[in-house]
Amino acid sequence: MPALPVSQIRGKGDTDAMDALAALALQIEWGADEALDEAPVDRTRPVTRPAEPPAPAPAMARAPSPPPASPARPAPVARAQSIAAGAATLQELREALAGFTDCPLAATATNLVFCDGNPASGLVFVGEAPGAEEDLQGKPFVGASGQFLDRMLASIGLDRTRYLITNLIPWRPPGNRAPTDAEVLMCLPFLQRHLALLRPRIVVTLGALSTHALTGTDTGIRKLRGKWRTLAGIDPAPRLLPMLHPAYLLRTPGAKREMWLDLLTLRKALEEGQGALPPGPPLGP
Repeated sequence: MPALPVSQIRGKGDTDAMDALAALALQIEWGADEALDEAPVDRTRPVTRPAEPPAPAPAMARAPSPPPASPARPAPVARAQSIAAGAATLQELREALAGFTDCPLAATATNLVFCDGNPASGLVFVGEAPGAEEDLQGKPFVGASGQFLDRMLASIGLDRTRYLITNLIPWRPPGNRAPTDAEVLMCLPFLQRHLALLRPRIVVTLGALSTHALTGTDTGIRKLRGKWRTLAGIDPAPRLLPMLHPAYLLRTPGAKREMWLDLLTLRKALEEGQGALPPGPPLGP
């Protein structure tokens, strides 16, 4: 039995007050077992669905406003390269180093340690970094290791009137700690410019740090020492001889023999005229 439309049920008695649940219960009680619509449906025609209204276009997201432009500051290494390249004399280079504040070592050191000796000698020794005594006096190699180096060089007839000595790092690291890679990279352009202004014939690097920085190799200093190399980037390119650092020799007396052999190698090159030295006494035995 088909169910009656709800509108017909509401016409009987008090069904106007029935809610939908009561009307459904009544139809079941009457025996309705099939639901019909109030109007017939022509199923021969395709069913058309009302078109859905187009979705509103999404609002354009507003790009965040860019932060106010700030003046670009070169990286510390780039600044060091630019400043060092602008120095035309040793005095200008010293002043440029004194005004270079990007390296944090400059703020903790007592003095800038630039160089000592004869800039016209054609022979340059390059150490690693100043120690406590060097920091106080503002001169390189004046502490215990420097005095030991003076005695070793005097054994082949060299004093500071016949060479110039400097360091890769011109400021003492706090507590004599090893310089960081960043500090080495910031100081290296100044050393390279220093050598370019000096135009030496021979450069002697003392220790692994200055040797690695100037040569770009990380081979151990014990394997590099006593072997000649060519230092690129300077015209004319000087010869470079790595040696052990005198501070290492004070800690390792057994290595003094290697240092003596390297000094003999240096003396031979100087005697053969491969390094221009100012007038002075003959080289030692």
